Amino acid sequence: MRSFIVLFLCVVLSLPVFAMKVYFDDPQYSFQLLRALGDTAAGAADIGECLKTAYRIKEGDGESWYREWYKTAEELEADGNEFLSRGHKLSASEAFMRASNYYRSAEFFLHGNPDDPRILQSWEKSRDMFVKAVGLIDQPIVKAVNIHFEKTTLPAYYCLVDDSGKKRPLIIIHSGYDGTKEELYYTVGLPALRRGYNCLLFEGPGQGEVIRAQKIPFRPDWETVVTPVVDFALDQPEVDPERIALMGISFGGYLAPRAAAFEPRIKTCIANGGVYDFHSNFVANNPPDFEKELDDPKAAKEIDQAIYAEMKKDPGLRWVFNNGMFTFRSKTPSELIRMTRPYTMQGIADKIKCNMLVVNSEGDKDMPGQAIKLYDSLQSPKTYMEFTKEEGAEEHCQMGAAFISNERIYNWLDENLQK
Repeated sequence: MRSFIVLFLCVVLSLPVFAMKVYFDDPQYSFQLLRALGDTAAGAADIGECLKTAYRIKEGDGESWYREWYKTAEELEADGNEFLSRGHKLSASEAFMRASNYYRSAEFFLHGNPDDPRILQSWEKSRDMFVKAVGLIDQPIVKAVNIHFEKTTLPAYYCLVDDSGKKRPLIIIHSGYDGTKEELYYTVGLPALRRGYNCLLFEGPGQGEVIRAQKIPFRPDWETVVTPVVDFALDQPEVDPERIALMGISFGGYLAPRAAAFEPRIKTCIANGGVYDFHSNFVANNPPDFEKELDDPKAAKEIDQAIYAEMKKDPGLRWVFNNGMFTFRSKTPSELIRMTRPYTMQGIADKIKCNMLVVNSEGDKDMPGQAIKLYDSLQSPKTYMEFTKEEGAEEHCQMGAAFISNERIYNWLDENLQK
């Protein structure tokens, strides 16, 4: 019976069907390559560099993935240093930006061992390359800042269109299950800056530097995270307090709406893609007694054994649980699943008062069916935006379709944040 339950669980979480295949046969490896390739749109990748790296990777082998992306990143770092020594600041900035993205990619499959020193080292490389890259350009202006949060601080980049001091609308942006603030800059931050928005890109518990360096895991009450970020924003002279938007990406499609339900200073909220109940993603299609089994220590142990066996065979499932246990600081897969129970908008969504944009991708295998559930639960002003296979934007968070995604989302924001 328990193997039957775990089989259902694995089918739900292992991404067995492609939305868009790129080189690799394994869907997770294909998706991550598409993720890197898509950053070409903002200058954080180059197609040939990504493909030559992919051709060297042994599919399904996380060590091979790490080794080859790290090698490409090192090559770009060396190029950037050489360009800088010869006075070519723009070329150096471009090389460092791509190196930052490739170091991020290299680290992606390492989370099976939370104590692996390469996790922190690769992340630091990615951050340092990003800081070097933005430090070599005059505009937009990118300031690394620390935001007071409980007994610690949250790392962020405060990004300004220019140095005029003009008050502009501000977009506060955070990622989700596995992104970084550096990646946010070139995927959604830079397109916002080009449209006249200032941005505040931050990492909270479970994300980026906060989980890697501070060891602080995810927490469901995300309003406790966003409120001090808004406090910080309102202290900045360039911020118009009547034009503050919040955007959450991927798992951030739960986190951002949760925060908006309790933070009235948020005037507009974007969930890309929308998430109503994160826990249900782990237990969908299972028999009714699955929740009870999770709470039985003996049954949970058997479930763990079965999940670990499946993880050995399925790179996608292996990453889902390894990254989840890393970012939630859980010791076993069953504990991770139990820890996701509070991550629901049930009883919360109707508290949201601000204008909401809920985004969905037609081929999203990570959060299937979640966006429409969130949208239907809202009682505030709301818009549902669907990206389709016909547009080439059907992947989770429109991966690989950066221009289409940003054009439609920011056009909506232009029309709803009263620029």
